[in-house]
Amino acid sequence: MLRVLAVDDEEPALGELLYLLRADPRVRSAEGAGDANAALRRIGRALETGPDGDDAIDVVFLDIHMPGLTGLDVARLLAGFARPPLVVFVTAHEGFALQAFDLKAVDYVLKPVRRERLAEAVRRVHDLVHATAAPAPAAPTAPAVPEQVPVELGGITRFVSVDDIAYVEAHGDYARLHTDHGSHLVRIPLSTLEERWAARGFVRIHRSHLVALARIAELRLDGGAMSVRVGDTDLAVSRRHARHLRDLLMRRAGG
Repeated sequence: MLRVLAVDDEEPALGELLYLLRADPRVRSAEGAGDANAALRRIGRALETGPDGDDAIDVVFLDIHMPGLTGLDVARLLAGFARPPLVVFVTAHEGFALQAFDLKAVDYVLKPVRRERLAEAVRRVHDLVHATAAPAPAAPTAPAVPEQVPVELGGITRFVSVDDIAYVEAHGDYARLHTDHGSHLVRIPLSTLEERWAARGFVRIHRSHLVALARIAELRLDGGAMSVRVGDTDLAVSRRHARHLRDLLMRRAGG
């Protein structure tokens, strides 16, 4: 059973979160802290006694916007320890999801918190804690898990595999991820995704588009203008990126 610390500077929100957590049969204990400093003092005691001590904490449910240190600041501090508690963010702001998952958060729950959504977050934490505690069986090395991007749909965080993304379209400080089954808007610049996903085969073809090289079905030249076909979509290739793209496609075709 899980030992939980919930952190929120708004007393009604903290009380509601603690009520829901204590009602979950997988939670052994749930304590509250009204700000980041109080949370860090409590986590410090947990880290001193170790995972098997009386003051141990398995997971911290963190609000993001708090006076002084934010929840993201707390998560960054915890990342510096060898065996910190897991982190779940609980916030009214959906724009920090990518930062949260870069900090290895287990989940990102939006307020107002629904019982079913919180139960899903608790399940994820419970499964991770149980998997860590269980001895690893002798088995061949498993294939790498595809990187996933958290996206918000109607208050629910879903995870889109990078391998399912055909191309990305710039929208200012946002980017729209296009998959075979639809598109998702995330708050992250295209330039950041270009740098992060270069090793995964994504290439910039235009100031507005980043494309998965493996998804390019056709390369077209028309009167000096270049374009590529990705699925059912034609995308222009700027002159700045044309030569590099053509070289990449030729190398790929040649094995």
